[in-house]
Amino acid sequence: MAVIHRTTLRPTKLELLTSWLPTRPWYRGAPVPELAKSGGFRIDDPRGEVGIEFMVVTDTSGPHPTAHLVPLAYRGAPLDGAEHALVGTMEHGVLGRRWAYDGAHDPVVAAQLLALVEGRAQAQDQNTSDVPDRDVISSYTGEGPISATAGTVTADDEEGTALAVPDGPVLRLHRALHPAQDAPTALPQGAIGHISGAWSLPDGTRTRGLFAVLHA
Repeated sequence: MAVIHRTTLRPTKLELLTSWLPTRPWYRGAPVPELAKSGGFRIDDPRGEVGIEFMVVTDTSGPHPTAHLVPLAYRGAPLDGAEHALVGTMEHGVLGRRWAYDGAHDPVVAAQLLALVEGRAQAQDQNTSDVPDRDVISSYTGEGPISATAGTVTADDEEGTALAVPDGPVLRLHRALHPAQDAPTALPQGAIGHISGAWSLPDGTRTRGLFAVLHA
């Protein structure tokens, strides 16, 4: 079980993301984002070594507010070969220096994300220890288990991030989120799984949408 510490972070997560988001091909906004936290959830690392958080941040720098999904992996030491995915480093008031990575490129996060799709992992509340997040819903209709391996390929493009499992399905993360008013879990043709969740709009109302879709 991940423990949520009530402490300080320098710089803050939003400060790190303000510099990092504009470098991503899927970012929709002005060169300098104006960010606010608007939702998210956590997943436990079974070994208790990596902090896993899926943040939803809303950017109001453009003509229309855009919510972005940002999975983050927090580590106590640099991850070899993942320099391209480093969001930045922070000083944690309890744990000391932490390296924050784009979680889509972290093997521990990828494995737990697929476990969440299959129902082998449970989403946890973003702010409270040992409390499930019931707003996060997942489904899987494929055959057989999915396992992330060292050969899993993660690629970013203008539409989001794709995690391709060798000889298996592709999980596409929706980085720019779209509220789905009528059918929040309506899946595209060929989809065999999904993750959906909720976040807050700038006016304070709650909405839902797809976070990720698993394609055969």
